[in-house]
Amino acid sequence: MHDPIRIPACFSSTDHQRQPDEPRSGQSVFKSVYRTKLAGECRLITITWCRNLLLHGLSVSVQGPEGDEHYRCKVELKPWYFWRKQGSKRFIVDGCTVDVVWDLKAAKFNGETEPRSDYYVAIVCEDEVVLLLGDQKKDAYRKTGCRPSLIEPILISRREHIFGKRKFTTRVKFNEKGTFHDISVECNSDGIDPVLEIRVDGKLAVQVKHLQWKFRGNESINVGKNGLQILWDVHDWLFGSGPRHGIFIFNPIPSSSPPDSATGEFDNAVLGSTRFCLFLYAWKVE
Repeated sequence: MHDPIRIPACFSSTDHQRQPDEPRSGQSVFKSVYRTKLAGECRLITITWCRNLLLHGLSVSVQGPEGDEHYRCKVELKPWYFWRKQGSKRFIVDGCTVDVVWDLKAAKFNGETEPRSDYYVAIVCEDEVVLLLGDQKKDAYRKTGCRPSLIEPILISRREHIFGKRKFTTRVKFNEKGTFHDISVECNSDGIDPVLEIRVDGKLAVQVKHLQWKFRGNESINVGKNGLQILWDVHDWLFGSGPRHGIFIFNPIPSSSPPDSATGEFDNAVLGSTRFCLFLYAWKVE
């Protein structure tokens, strides 16, 4: 199972040998896709955060009329360019002006790729804030002078590229009104019998022994009162060479549909879903 995605060039690069969909080692990439109404149409807006040892990068892209990427604006947060931590950019989508306004001066990243607090990123179109990220919402409305959109944006998917040697962790909300859940993936590949362990909120959710025979699979669990389908493909971890990543998909199950680990085909189980899904790309660093 391979789900090709385009990784924005948040950082200047001189590596012309690298594939366009492959992040550089040590570069974390978090990509969130929202559906909302913009310029009179229902469109997808993609927010991407990138991080390496030198800088943070933010990019915003808007879906075009044919489903392609219509426009992308990029912001590089280099330590020696403080003025770039606050500003705005403007572009046109189907004749409508779209403004991206941000304030990251006091943003607290706490070592993460995305900021945790004290920031906002607002996308404005036709005097409405169609998408607003961060906790400084009052400041965002005051700065833009615009009203909230009557249509609430929907988070469709999230893709994370993270690097590690054995253990990979992230935090995620499976719905906008829910609470954060801690996700960890750990693979003990020492010896002749690798074991894969996936934990949710510190509790062991999935344990796969004899991984060389079960490198692809899926299982459904309960997280509180809700179901969650977990799918994995770690073929490249075990049998690949060069940069290798495992893919993990966390797909919430509606409360009306009880978990059933026997249902669904791995390759197509969630790709057509309109519900939120987390795609975790775990890159192993030797």
